[in-house]
Amino acid sequence: MTSHQSPLALSAHIENLPLKQPFHITGYTFTECDALIVTLHDGEFTGRGEGLGVYYRHDTPISMLRQIEALRDIVEGGVTREQLLSLLPAGGARNALDCALWDLEARRRNTPVWKLAGMSEPRPLLTTYTLSADDPDVVESTARQLHGARAIKLKLTNDHLNAERVRAVRAACPDAWLMVDANQGFTRETLRSVLPALVEAGVSVIEQPFPFGYEAWLDGFDCPIPFAADESVQDRTDLSKLVGRVEVINIKLDKCGGLTAGLALAREASELGFQLMVGNMGGSSWSMGPAFVLGSLCSVVDLDGPMFISIDRDPGVSYRDGRVWCPDEVWGGPHTVTV
Repeated sequence: MTSHQSPLALSAHIENLPLKQPFHITGYTFTECDALIVTLHDGEFTGRGEGLGVYYRHDTPISMLRQIEALRDIVEGGVTREQLLSLLPAGGARNALDCALWDLEARRRNTPVWKLAGMSEPRPLLTTYTLSADDPDVVESTARQLHGARAIKLKLTNDHLNAERVRAVRAACPDAWLMVDANQGFTRETLRSVLPALVEAGVSVIEQPFPFGYEAWLDGFDCPIPFAADESVQDRTDLSKLVGRVEVINIKLDKCGGLTAGLALAREASELGFQLMVGNMGGSSWSMGPAFVLGSLCSVVDLDGPMFISIDRDPGVSYRDGRVWCPDEVWGGPHTVTV
């Protein structure tokens, strides 16, 4: 699958996306997110990509914008997605540019991205609805407002309230599939102390309990709940160290550097026996669109980013009955965009 090569006009800018309310995870509180928007014009067609970057790696929209501008002449001269893999490192800049190339090719060839990628026709995907690591009473109140949620992802953090948070969610949503995400916030001791509450609440997955670089803490840890890796797996080079340690790999396009790399990571992870999860770093429907394509390969889908921002794209992805749906006209469809 090689993108059509012809002169392009590149534009790139940063957009601020305020959140509806503060969002808490281990070590961070977010009130807004900035997104890098990359647009490619060839005179007749337009392709777009959006990248948030990887905040804990200092991969910011400002640094991403510099990376894109440094490649302006090469991109405008015509670049393929395969060439991009060697021109930029894994991260948000490559993600935004790679997704813009996919979107542009879909419009040029009048063929949706999912078909270009050799995927089956998409269907609505069951997605998690994410809860911030707030006080337990706030967590329960928020959970009760998640009308239609059938799967929930609860953020936990490095304090003494985690067991109460889990119980609060289970009280509010007794039938929902539940996973928890520590964002590297546990030690072996703190995980061991909260584990009985997780088991009692029927938690199905524990995501990234330990810090990046401390994957050996997973060795010999007696846990009946499967582990998922997020921060510990940035791209394909991280897979080998996780074999036998985790069951699920969380693929985020901002981490691995685009849909092209994400599909390759999914194939390799599957061959190694991992279950697949698709996640997001936040953002609008323009970030969810390419991740939605990848989501067709995944057993766990976490694509609720637009639910947290004040204003989304129009048209945008939709959420109904606990599922996310991305029509072709949102991103990656065979429709010309007028700008």
